[in-house]
Amino acid sequence: MPLRRSLLLRLLAVTMLVSVCSIAATAWLTVRSTTVALRQEQGQALADDARVYDALLGYAAGHSSWRGASQTVQRLARETGHRITLTTEEREPLFDSDPGPVTLPAKPTAVIEPLAVDTPEHIDPRAVGPFRLPAGERDLLRAAAQRRAACLRDAFVNVTATVAERPGGRSFLEIRNIDPATSRCASTVLDELTPTETKALAQLGKLVNGCLKKRDMPEVRLGLDFSWSPLPAPAARDAAPAGNLTKTVQECIVGSRREQLEPYVAPAALLFVGSRAGPPSTIFDLSSANQVRIAGVAAAVLLVTLTVTVLAGVQLVRPLRALTGAVRRMEEGDLSPSVRIGRKDEIGSLAEAFNAMSTRRAQLEELRKAMVGDVAHELRTPLSNIRGWLEAAEDGVVAPDRALMSSLLEEALLLQHIIDDLRDLAEADAGELRLHKETFDVTDLLAQVAKVHRGNATTAGVTLSTPSDAPLDLHADPVRLRQAVANLVSNAVRHTPPGGTVTLSAHRDGPATVIEVADTGTGIGAEDLPLIFERFWRVDLSRNRRTGGSGLGLSIVRKLTEAHGGTATATSTPGHGSTFALRLPRGDDHPA
Repeated sequence: MPLRRSLLLRLLAVTMLVSVCSIAATAWLTVRSTTVALRQEQGQALADDARVYDALLGYAAGHSSWRGASQTVQRLARETGHRITLTTEEREPLFDSDPGPVTLPAKPTAVIEPLAVDTPEHIDPRAVGPFRLPAGERDLLRAAAQRRAACLRDAFVNVTATVAERPGGRSFLEIRNIDPATSRCASTVLDELTPTETKALAQLGKLVNGCLKKRDMPEVRLGLDFSWSPLPAPAARDAAPAGNLTKTVQECIVGSRREQLEPYVAPAALLFVGSRAGPPSTIFDLSSANQVRIAGVAAAVLLVTLTVTVLAGVQLVRPLRALTGAVRRMEEGDLSPSVRIGRKDEIGSLAEAFNAMSTRRAQLEELRKAMVGDVAHELRTPLSNIRGWLEAAEDGVVAPDRALMSSLLEEALLLQHIIDDLRDLAEADAGELRLHKETFDVTDLLAQVAKVHRGNATTAGVTLSTPSDAPLDLHADPVRLRQAVANLVSNAVRHTPPGGTVTLSAHRDGPATVIEVADTGTGIGAEDLPLIFERFWRVDLSRNRRTGGSGLGLSIVRKLTEAHGGTATATSTPGHGSTFALRLPRGDDHPA
């Protein structure tokens, strides 16, 4: 039985599954119940850290110092429930949301620096510096944007125009369902730069062109979105390669923006986010919540255990019930009940063995019925002959002379032969067949059998041969073995046509001695070969005395061979002959 199909392995797997589920549920319950220890182990939530970092980064981008950040730090500490500490790059405290001493870890939660963020330009979009519009310019642009939005909504159907504001305070329109570049409802106020933007952009352009001049590159003109274009000749310098110019201009724009924004943003600071509570408590308390949690987990584990057990039990009980039903049907008289179990484990093997047993029982029952009929037939024929001759003699139809006596004696001998065969089979079935073992030469035994049957063989025109003269010792019952070989020779001579040959031979095959009787007779069909050792079975179903004996000879051969601990087999090719082999253990270790 393969290990992966073993029923024991499956039961162990189910047990392990239930154990793993119980352990996992216990571990989950412990982790869920020790909430404070879990928070201490996991640290602060990434979302809270990101929220604090983004808020303080926005403050630094819009203020030139950290002097007014205390309220922002306190508000974030209340909302997140964390202790927030802000220090300089030299770890000098700036703000701390909680009073009392604080032990700072070796690595800060984040570094707040608006001009060194994780973006392509490394500048926080909220850092606008001199581009931040005053209130008057903001109101002017917002009013112009609202007028244009109203105009577009009146001019077009299903148009969505929303006024939004950039970090510097410039208002713009978010337009949907229409081309944003449409000239309808144009606004010169929105399209032109304000004085503040003009002044800041001129300052940035001066810084950029100064950078380009140092690198011997032509000057450029900047747009409000920090796009650029070369100045037209003759103001522009000699043309430079396009790839180098683009890269150099971008580098100068980023560097100039950092230089322009540096006075307007707060200096870099270190952010530390930690727990506001004291040392975490890992004591498991039997609070109402924990009791409910324990009851829920226990119920879930019990349910899983019962479910797995029921499923496993059903898988085991169903085929056993099928086998029980088949046994009941056999008890009620069904000769060949069978079960269909599509399994490859021990229960499947049991079902296959039961089906084989049921089939064999049906075959034996058929053979038993046939044997009763065959015994009655075999005994009826000689008895009918004897009765007929005796009645004829009594009625004076025939004279009770020597010929009649010889005929009656022949029929009586036939009856005696059948009775002796049946007695030998009965003793073999009961295990009472006595063997008188001794060591003898198998070659001599075969020669003796051949000598006894050579007369009948010669009469039938069949040649008997024993080609091996080499001595071959065997420890067995010579009388019983001679009886078995004689039955095989008699059967072979009977079924070999004139001119054929019957060969007796013996040889060693490992620890066994093999005796073979081969003939060149008519052979046995493949459909009849498995049945030739059954009692009263003959190829000629007409039971003609000229073509066969009582049908017990080969059964006796098999029983005698099995009594010696051996096996009897047969091979045959129709039209070419048959070979019967007796495979016997040497028996050297079992002296008489």
